[in-house]
Amino acid sequence: MEIVFHLGCFGLVGFNPVFPLGLIAMIAAIQALISGSLSRRNRHRAFWVMVILEYVVFFVQTVYFRIFQQPLQIRIMVLGGKDAVTNYWREGLTGLFRASPLLLLMAVPLVGMGIWRYLTTWELSYLTPIKKLRMGLIAGVALIYCVSVMEIGNVLDTLYAEEYREFYDPISVMQDMGVMAMVQRDGAYELGEMMESLWDKISDSRPRGEGPDRQLAQAGNDESSEAPNAPENETEPGTEPGSESMVPGPTQEPVLDTSPNAWNLDMVKLAELSQGSKETEWLAEYLGSVTPTNRNEYTGMFKGYNLIFLTAEGFSTYAIREDLTPTLYKMVNSGFVFNNYYVPLWQTSTSDGEYVNTTGLIPDGQHSMRKTADIGMDMAFSLPRFFAKEGVYNWAYHNNSLSYYDRYRTHPNLGYDFKASKLGDLPEEEYGDKIFYMEHANAWPASDYEMMLGTVPEYVNLDRFDVYYMTVSGHMYYSFSGNRMSSWHKEEVQGLDMSENAQAYIACHMELDKAMANLLEQLEAAGQLDKTLICLSADHYPYSMTQEEYEELAGRDLSQDMDTYRNSLILWNAAMEEPVVVDKVCGAMDLVPTLLNLFGFDYDSRMYAGRDIFSDQEGMVIFNDRSFVTDLVAYSRKAKTTTWKVDISEEEQEAYMDLARQDVKDRYNFSAYILRNDYYRLIRQCLDEEKTAENPERPAEAVLPWPTPEPVPTTEPTSGVGTSPAQ
Repeated sequence: MEIVFHLGCFGLVGFNPVFPLGLIAMIAAIQALISGSLSRRNRHRAFWVMVILEYVVFFVQTVYFRIFQQPLQIRIMVLGGKDAVTNYWREGLTGLFRASPLLLLMAVPLVGMGIWRYLTTWELSYLTPIKKLRMGLIAGVALIYCVSVMEIGNVLDTLYAEEYREFYDPISVMQDMGVMAMVQRDGAYELGEMMESLWDKISDSRPRGEGPDRQLAQAGNDESSEAPNAPENETEPGTEPGSESMVPGPTQEPVLDTSPNAWNLDMVKLAELSQGSKETEWLAEYLGSVTPTNRNEYTGMFKGYNLIFLTAEGFSTYAIREDLTPTLYKMVNSGFVFNNYYVPLWQTSTSDGEYVNTTGLIPDGQHSMRKTADIGMDMAFSLPRFFAKEGVYNWAYHNNSLSYYDRYRTHPNLGYDFKASKLGDLPEEEYGDKIFYMEHANAWPASDYEMMLGTVPEYVNLDRFDVYYMTVSGHMYYSFSGNRMSSWHKEEVQGLDMSENAQAYIACHMELDKAMANLLEQLEAAGQLDKTLICLSADHYPYSMTQEEYEELAGRDLSQDMDTYRNSLILWNAAMEEPVVVDKVCGAMDLVPTLLNLFGFDYDSRMYAGRDIFSDQEGMVIFNDRSFVTDLVAYSRKAKTTTWKVDISEEEQEAYMDLARQDVKDRYNFSAYILRNDYYRLIRQCLDEEKTAENPERPAEAVLPWPTPEPVPTTEPTSGVGTSPAQ
């Protein structure tokens, strides 16, 4: 079953049998011990129960992997089981159909044993006390062997030990060591979390993680790590919202403010408050070593503007065509044009994609967004908190269930007033006011265009607003029979010389294009278009497509240098007369610090794993398995390839890669420890006591926390634009 799964899901990619051989021996010995201790009839019953359970494990993992290109973990079964049954049953049937050849091959051992049992007098033997002891000894030796393999790998700093222990990566463990190794590691991880949670209730001490054994340095940057006082950024004369001089490009020679985007954080106090936990101690040391990004020519470019920020479901560059998606085409190729933008695929695909987009952090395992709500994490440095400080109200909308992925809890925790098109399993008497009208709310997927009709009138006539959308029209699967949005636009794509799968993918994104066109129309009718910045990024690429199908859509090979994850970022304002081309490598985790810089907010760039795209620091995109792409190199851990973009010596390459790998590890640890320890709350304690006299450039009102304004009344829609029966 391991062989069939690996070949069917990963192909001829290498497999490391050292650890799984010991694990399989241990499982076999335990099973033999269990069955051999029972009566004759029960021995055979237990045997078949255990073998069938093993098949079920492979069955479920194969179907899930065919759908999501990720392993099914215990946490997602517990947290998202109901969501999956109610929302993804169509995808489940399709995944089952796609996986059926592998499932049949995996069943061959069961069928073979059944036939053998029928044709022979094969019996499972009863174990005498000596044989039980012998079998227990085999299990014990196998366990010691497994532990030794990992300990030796840890000492030798091997890749397999790192992905299994230090940075548990389920898909890498599954690919390199097999399904059973992943399931065993996942079970151990969840058991450890449960035991740790229990220990936390007994004792306040939480010794987790590994502390640093050296002073950490940022790769490729020799500037001082001290965070000087950050003066309040002021808008230059003539750059107020809507002015013609907002067009990028130097029109005069003002003195450019290149001071660091950093607060005067009391590092001594932070270190004192961080004592007692290796993770928080590491965070305090790391924050003291990180070099902040500097202000630049784009700092405050959109100060005082509105923001509409969209995470587009399954969005890809290859959905964009000038003839079929003209609005998206215009927005991608004007405003800011990003030639090296990447959107990694994370373990909880959409939810983790949203987490990266809206927090600037790397997910810690699965359901990181949900964890923020579960622990009541202080999200003081999220985008809506900065807007709220300036008296701006923050909305978030989704054209699906209010309860899905617990967004009714997670997004308000970010600082948004969250609304959806359906209740899900929430009581109407409590959440009925959080539903907006859509004509086809129960369509699957639902219409992004109808979402704009039902939501834009709520805020478009206000003086200023900050709005977030999670779209759904581009959701998998891509066919004309099972995707409502694709079927709506079937006739428009019929002439394309490509498969139905590719046609249907473009067709459903025509609904997103229609939504964006309507959004621009309503903004223009309300006089808000020129003073609104629109940011759109994907949650992930359309991973439900096979690589061959995706390459057909792209029209080219995508096997080199993480090309599968290349995407388009829309960062667009109607008043920009000339496009600004950005060749720097950048990714989704850079969005929050980039937007904070563009809006001229006083922020600390050290609070995020991402970096301001327009800063002078080198670009870096980090992927789920800690592969990375920078301005100098593309490194794939799975493919074990390193592609250099510059010509440097082997010694320089080795030194650069050592620093880059350490930087990747540091940003992973930073993100994980921030979430696990609710560390933003601790950081705020080191800002609350700042005295204006000690930092005269910093106004007293900059002290956190920042209040959220009272809800504003819904405005009347502009006549003839965006109306719906509900309004």
